[in-house]
This record gives sequence, structure tokens and C-alpha cells, in this order.
Amino acid sequence: MDTVILICQIIMGLALVLTFVRVVRGPSLPDRVVALELFSTTVVGLVGVYAVQSGVASFLDAAIVIALMGFLAAIGFARFLERGGPRDD
Repeated sequence: MDTVILICQIIMGLALVLTFVRVVRGPSLPDRVVALELFSTTVVGLVGVYAVQSGVASFLDAAIVIALMGFLAAIGFARFLERGGPRDD
């Protein structure tokens, strides 16, 4: 099980790096918003894997909070774009 957890952490870490690159270099603002949503989802997965590894269930509460904040941020960005915020696409 330790090997599987390590592989998951490595893959999710790589996904975080690639997602961060997309946030920085995204060709348009909607692409960056989608990348931020993916970033928060990957962080939630990483925290979940760490909760399994450590056996501490309190980390799942933190993962739920991170997921909720990511969701609210995506809604905020969508509202901003809907109301005619600056777009570069």
C-alpha cells in the first residue's frame, strides 16, 4: 500500500506542476479558470491520499473545505466573466 500511495503522490505532484504551468501560460482567462479548478481538485486528491497514508480522518475535513473554496472560486470567476469582465480570448 505504501508503494501505491507514493505513486499517487508523485503523479498528483506532477499534475500540480503541469496545472500551475497552464495557470501561468494559459492562452485565455477561461482556460486559467479551468486550470485553477483542476488545481484545487488535485490538491483535494492529494490531501485525501495523505489522509489515507497518515490514518488521520481530520484531513478529510480539510479536503472538504478546500473543495468548497475551489467551487466557490470557480463560481466567482464565472460570474465575473458573465458580467463582461476583461477577456483575452
